[in-house]
Amino acid sequence: MKWIKKGFIFKPDGSKQWALSHAQVPLAQTISHDRVRLYYGTRDAHNRTRTSYVEVSADNPKDILYVHPNPILELGAPGAFDDSGIMPSDIIEHNGKIYFYYVGWNTANTARYRTALGLAISEDGGKSFHKVSDGPIMDRNIVDPISVSCQSVIIEDGIWKAWYMSYTKWEEIHGKMEPFYHIKYAESTDGIHWIRTGQVCIPLNNDEGGIACPCVIKKNGLYHMWYSTRKKRNYRKDPSQSYRIGYAQSKDGIQWKRMDKLVGITVSEQGWDSEMIAYPFVLTNGTRTYMFYNGNGFGKAGFGYAELEK
Repeated sequence: MKWIKKGFIFKPDGSKQWALSHAQVPLAQTISHDRVRLYYGTRDAHNRTRTSYVEVSADNPKDILYVHPNPILELGAPGAFDDSGIMPSDIIEHNGKIYFYYVGWNTANTARYRTALGLAISEDGGKSFHKVSDGPIMDRNIVDPISVSCQSVIIEDGIWKAWYMSYTKWEEIHGKMEPFYHIKYAESTDGIHWIRTGQVCIPLNNDEGGIACPCVIKKNGLYHMWYSTRKKRNYRKDPSQSYRIGYAQSKDGIQWKRMDKLVGITVSEQGWDSEMIAYPFVLTNGTRTYMFYNGNGFGKAGFGYAELEK
């Protein structure tokens, strides 16, 4: 495959106190044949993430049609799993409802933060969302003892299938605690209560520190997954060690074959995505398939898109 980069789309202008920087983990939803909604996580002065969205032309996603003026959800109460951040994870339309999966953030002590997965539902076509609970739908447990984060969800024959980030450890590297995580698999009958067996789909290679934010689609009987992969050390300051986009295939959604060399996209020579590319989300709209992704600074430089070559 080959992705043709089309350019930068959006980052906040810093005029709102809740959206001073970052447009992280872009999540795309088709609104109509000519309109796509792009959710993103943005940060305030205290580094707390909230989610909002822009709407763009389906034919030319660089053409921004609408910028939502507020977050779609408020942070949780003090002590709740999402009191320090609400970041997009995935979105599913089912039985007239829109299921918005998100990552809830807490600050921590020995580790720098802790994450868990939440769910909000819209029953009015995306005009408003309400949390299904004050607590997470997926949190650390006996199978995932450290943290869980970004999941990609599809529904097949009444079974909700999720591929999600599972943290394996925190390790001090160059005086800073750094997280390690890979991709696991879970199932559900309602999209809320999840069964986890510990099945690892994409394990870390020896030189890797993180495999993040999977995006899974099924086409022609084959599962396709895009994700972000980075090295163990110096990934914040050394572009050669930082996030790149990877790719894998599977016949059953559980056993995967990594095919990173076939992903067909990498960093640019200069500009907003010259140091890293991360957090891909793939959407087919009509005859076109787009990849929305972040560039430099883990979303600080905003997000743009590429189109799959036909």
